[in-house]
Amino acid sequence: MAKNKIQYECSSCGHLSAKWLGLCPACGEWHTFEEVMAVKETAKRHKVDVSQTDSADAVRLSDVTFSNEDRKSTNLQELDRVLGGGLIKGSFLLLGGDPGIGKSTLMLQMAQKCSDWNILYVAGEESASQIKQRASRIGLKGDNLLIYSNTEIQSVIAQARKIKPDLMIVDSIQTVFSSDLNSLPGSVQQIRECSAMLQQIAKKEGITTLMIGHVTKEGDIAGPRILEHMVDTVLHFEGDQSQLHRLLRGVKNRFGPAHEVGVFEMRDTGLHEVVNPSDLFLSEMNSTVSGNCVTCIMEGSRPILIEVQALVTPSNYSTPQRTASGFDQRRLQLLIAVLEKRVGLGFAGQDVYLNIAGGLKISDTAADLAVMSALASSIRDIPVEDKTLYVGEVGLGGEIRRVPFLIRRLQEAEKMGFKKAVLPNSETTGSFKLTLQTADTVSKAIRN
Repeated sequence: MAKNKIQYECSSCGHLSAKWLGLCPACGEWHTFEEVMAVKETAKRHKVDVSQTDSADAVRLSDVTFSNEDRKSTNLQELDRVLGGGLIKGSFLLLGGDPGIGKSTLMLQMAQKCSDWNILYVAGEESASQIKQRASRIGLKGDNLLIYSNTEIQSVIAQARKIKPDLMIVDSIQTVFSSDLNSLPGSVQQIRECSAMLQQIAKKEGITTLMIGHVTKEGDIAGPRILEHMVDTVLHFEGDQSQLHRLLRGVKNRFGPAHEVGVFEMRDTGLHEVVNPSDLFLSEMNSTVSGNCVTCIMEGSRPILIEVQALVTPSNYSTPQRTASGFDQRRLQLLIAVLEKRVGLGFAGQDVYLNIAGGLKISDTAADLAVMSALASSIRDIPVEDKTLYVGEVGLGGEIRRVPFLIRRLQEAEKMGFKKAVLPNSETTGSFKLTLQTADTVSKAIRN
């Protein structure tokens, strides 16, 4: 379909303009614009069908068969935990993370563990030689890994249909483009179009497809929000560049539990799985210093012991500072107000600094009691009792509320050798070697 449009062209330099101009802005000549008829082709709409068969008829749900063999393990325990046991055949996944956090390294290590898989790696950001250098560093030979350095979507689909890999990795979706569109790679139109085509080849050809996506400075996956609705699984690879550990967090998962977390440690030889993250985050704790306290948070179904560090010191300014790293600063101000009102501790004229050791960012309200105990310990300059766990959500009235998965938190603390746990009044089934001290208010919980 064509559409006629009137334009004006400079007879001297060929410059086009939507309206007649006396002076050409390109060459500076006068009275050179002439009326011309332009034919503009409308952009092709997305009508690509990657299926080689005719349209399938509707089927009854009761006639649909599903086998556990459709789920294949990646042989990486932490990755399988987040995925719900492995990759589903024909699934469509999105992996996001900060630049340099280790997304491509994780994919190469998965290829190393899955030596019996046929994997197609669509390289849009690195050359084959660069990928080879990283593979050599982690000890990957790559006999099962095919590198395809072409990001034109029609060529990628043709290559995938030709090879029929078990897994296709697209690194990254922001570099893939369709020649039918006039917009640049990475634009919303290109990302939406190319992702729709990749979704078709994943579902209709049964090719498991994993896209790597860039993130914005706020940490969200760049591109239209439709990407997260389109894919089956959304994974976030998180971590502080100054820290060695990395967290793989499942934000969405249609084939397993969401919000699961896998923990990795970055070394010279690549990413290594951390089977016991509690030991990692408590390895450098000094229990003889005031302001240090331990709590247990839940990341998905996994309990993790973390260290809460607080420092309360007299302020040199008229307005005291309230700074939190890894913890919501507004909730910190709320907990300080509860300590002042319900416990009688004075924070006026005191700077308050709170830090979650290891660079973690937590949102579990079960850490409230530990934060308040660390603050009270710092302002009194009295260390918290060694090997003591503090778990509980705190309300505005100073009451300690129940938290979910309490048994699993206590089991994790007992496994790490803790001797005592301060927790809200609740029924705990089972026997524990550690001493359980219940309290209904904050003043009772942090009383020495």
